[in-house]
Amino acid sequence: MIKFLREFFALTEKQLMEEHVNFYDIILDLQDRVEKLEEENIELTNSLYEIENRIQAKIDNIHPVTYNLSNYTLDK
Repeated sequence: MIKFLREFFALTEKQLMEEHVNFYDIILDLQDRVEKLEEENIELTNSLYEIENRIQAKIDNIHPVTYNLSNYTLDK
């Protein structure tokens, strides 16, 4: 998680080290990154729901084994 945050803010840190810092550009850049991450999150969530539905469909298609126990009694 920390590595992700470092990579996420890496460009911002580089921009802050420059002599002329334009915070408006930095904010716009961060907004673009957040929007992209939100879109990727939606795509990931949709993919996970699709996988879940496929797995559930496969589970629903599995029929339990039916045992014929009518020939067995507890009598000795």
